[in-house]
Amino acid sequence: MKLKIHPEYKEAKVVCACGNTFTTRSTKPLLKIELCNKCHPFFSGGERRIVDTAGQVERFKRRYKAKEAKKVKEVKEVKEVLEVLEAKE
Repeated sequence: MKLKIHPEYKEAKVVCACGNTFTTRSTKPLLKIELCNKCHPFFSGGERRIVDTAGQVERFKRRYKAKEAKKVKEVKEVKEVLEVLEAKE
């Protein structure tokens, strides 16, 4: 067996996106993960929790809000046109 070809295996800190931290052993000193046993639905008993690592939820809400605002604006414009047409009659 060759000597000194294996990486050093030492204690590592694991940090989850939900804020949970724990230690394990790895070749890297810090591991960042998105899901752990505290926030994964299988382990947490089906607890609903949104894991948002890249702002995807906020981006979706902004897009949806913009579409709703556009619909409201269009409805107001249609109502104004109908009022103008009714006033002419």
